[in-house]
Amino acid sequence: MDAELRTVTDRLRREAAASGALDAYERLLATHTADELAGVLLAAGQPLWARELAAVRLGVLGDRRAFESLVLLLNHRDPPRCAAAAYALARLGDRRTARAAAALATNELRVAYALHPVRLLTELRAPESAPALIVTLQRRLTPNDPYGKVALACVEGLGALGDARAIPVLTAACAHPRLAAAAAAALARVSVRAQGS
Repeated sequence: MDAELRTVTDRLRREAAASGALDAYERLLATHTADELAGVLLAAGQPLWARELAAVRLGVLGDRRAFESLVLLLNHRDPPRCAAAAYALARLGDRRTARAAAALATNELRVAYALHPVRLLTELRAPESAPALIVTLQRRLTPNDPYGKVALACVEGLGALGDARAIPVLTAACAHPRLAAAAAAALARVSVRAQGS
């Protein structure tokens, strides 16, 4: 079990223990049956910690039955749940993931929860990634926008992706004090890559 997955399982263990369900948690963690994990996602009345544990474990296994649950968790109000979902979705290997992450990243009604979809798009390097990050960053460049972490994640992601279509928005981001240094670095990375193409 890698460090990220250990962080998720430790957090969910604490949640289960707080609700008096530590034995149920240990059983779910110990199961190696994908069908049993998928059953947790379908069963009524399951606590959120159990659904998250089952979905993350299925995602890591590459079982696409976890997709819908993971997308819901990616858009959750609790950042650790979003991070866990992004981790699992990156390993799931479902071609729908980038489209779902792009839809979440560009949804202005849910922009407060866009950080992890933006980071996931960067990791996926899918065709949807750069266009979604460009749109999201353009919207964050308005005066007094409160979502600086999302803007910074977009800037860093566009630099990592190296897509020349990002040059105009990264140039505009250079004029914003909180983004200027990261935007200049990202612009340099994109420009070097564009010249090498």
